[in-house]
Amino acid sequence: MKSVITLLTDFGTADYFVAAVKGVVLTINPEVSLVDITHEVPAQDIEAGAFTLLTCYRDFPPGATHVAVVDPGVGSARRGIVVRAGSHYFVGPDNGLFSYICDRESGYEVFEITEDKYFHSDPSPSFHGRDVFAPVAAALSTGVKPEQVGPRIENEVRLAPLVPVRDQDGSLRGRIIHIDHFGNCITNFTRADVPDSDQVKLLVGRKVIRQFRKFFADEAGTKDKLFAIWGSAGFLELSINGGSAALLLRAKRGAPVVLS
Repeated sequence: MKSVITLLTDFGTADYFVAAVKGVVLTINPEVSLVDITHEVPAQDIEAGAFTLLTCYRDFPPGATHVAVVDPGVGSARRGIVVRAGSHYFVGPDNGLFSYICDRESGYEVFEITEDKYFHSDPSPSFHGRDVFAPVAAALSTGVKPEQVGPRIENEVRLAPLVPVRDQDGSLRGRIIHIDHFGNCITNFTRADVPDSDQVKLLVGRKVIRQFRKFFADEAGTKDKLFAIWGSAGFLELSINGGSAALLLRAKRGAPVVLS
């Protein structure tokens, strides 16, 4: 089976950055399969990159290596890391980008990238995606072990976990963690948080949502009516059939959602 390397960045596709990263990988391992997850993560938005990676890494075969570069601290003292978790490898900056993976996968290990023999020649301080993370990922795809690129660490940077908080009145306080292309608002509630969806309601600002649907066109004809639906990533989403829930709610990522 071919080795797989995925790429997730905030580079966009108008410049040479993505091509340069791919060129470095293919120079080291011409047989690897390169897959673009996205290069349209909002610029320097670490949380957005972390969420997108979380939603799809398990769809790739065991042993896949995921290069994620959303790196506002490039060139600074922030570390580069390799994470081994759930039969996958993750390569990128130590800024919380892999937090949600580490929260989900028990027994993960983190290694600081220190062995510069795996780096691209004459690395630029402003392009570690090409000069550090791409060649390290390519090395992993050829059989190099994470232990060979640097020492194991236990103090990696972490984002706030995707776990709702129980209030004193028994309600569960969550938040919108992502707004997708269609305007669906993805919350951090999972099925474990909502055992009986028929008996709960959701409060977003002044809007109360009581209806749960199995699919978007369920009860077609009720335009502009907000409902909740279990999305393909396993999180509860706030939606409108044929419209944007985010626009109707005037919601942004981080907005509180209360389940009671």
